[in-house]
Amino acid sequence: MDDPNLLVGTETSDDAGVYKLTEDLAIINTTDYFTPIVDDPYTFGQIAATNALSDVYSMGGIPKTALNVLYWPKDRLDLEILGDIMRGGADKVKESGAVLVGGHTVDAPELMYGLAVTGIIHPERVVRNFGAKPGDVLILTKRLGVGILTTGLKFNKLGSSALPRVVESMTRLNRSAAEVMQKFSVNACTDVTGYGLLGHSSEMASGNGVTLEIFSKNIPYFDEAPMLVKKKIQTRAYKSNTKFLDQMVTFDSGVSEEMRHILMEAETSGGLLFALPEADADSALAVLHERDCPEAAVIGRVTDSSHAHIHVAA
Repeated sequence: MDDPNLLVGTETSDDAGVYKLTEDLAIINTTDYFTPIVDDPYTFGQIAATNALSDVYSMGGIPKTALNVLYWPKDRLDLEILGDIMRGGADKVKESGAVLVGGHTVDAPELMYGLAVTGIIHPERVVRNFGAKPGDVLILTKRLGVGILTTGLKFNKLGSSALPRVVESMTRLNRSAAEVMQKFSVNACTDVTGYGLLGHSSEMASGNGVTLEIFSKNIPYFDEAPMLVKKKIQTRAYKSNTKFLDQMVTFDSGVSEEMRHILMEAETSGGLLFALPEADADSALAVLHERDCPEAAVIGRVTDSSHAHIHVAA
């Protein structure tokens, strides 16, 4: 049964659901969890929590409460590890300004952790993953390559000196980016996670049938990523992302194979990708750079509304 107060459901694969409570208050609901991608349990808890909170930020909202979601192999792992994971998640929830109110644990063969998060927003200020308009520019707030680098670390193809920079990116809340979005006239937004930059861009293009042009030379990424791609390092999601996007993305001949791979690769706790009028881009970037998004950059534009497509320019 349709409910007129359900402002955002599952119809466009948006980052979270939104339900209107009153004329000036709506709630945002989301959940996300995954297996460890780093060895340190406290850091894993931070990353997983940051990733889950990001869905609220991508809608332009403010997280208010969170519930732990834990799949725990109780016969194989020490309870001290559990405590460290929970502590890492709790610290990130506190940093966001939200309150941790409980959670649920399931006995399972594989460890997974994350959060179910509730946020708030004004019903008329919800930012969706579609709505980008021709003439808009695209801003990305974090660099790409997290998935490639963490996989490289896992298989000892990358020195541990890279780990602090990768962890800093994955544990940096998208709160500042969400606040910047609400300050300017952002028309669409999504966070960049498992489907990679181009996968999440495809949702933006398909939502209202627009063409996105991505400027490959403007993409911020970790310096080590191309080298790891040359060593055949990739996440499990890379091939499925590539197959999914096969009919939707075209590349200039000058775009390197390494860059094509980086754009298709899965990210973990990535930045926000949002579309806003070109006239606001410089001001938005200035604020982002002043806050905690020094690598934020204009990485593309919306060119027309004839059909849903993505073109990557050299």
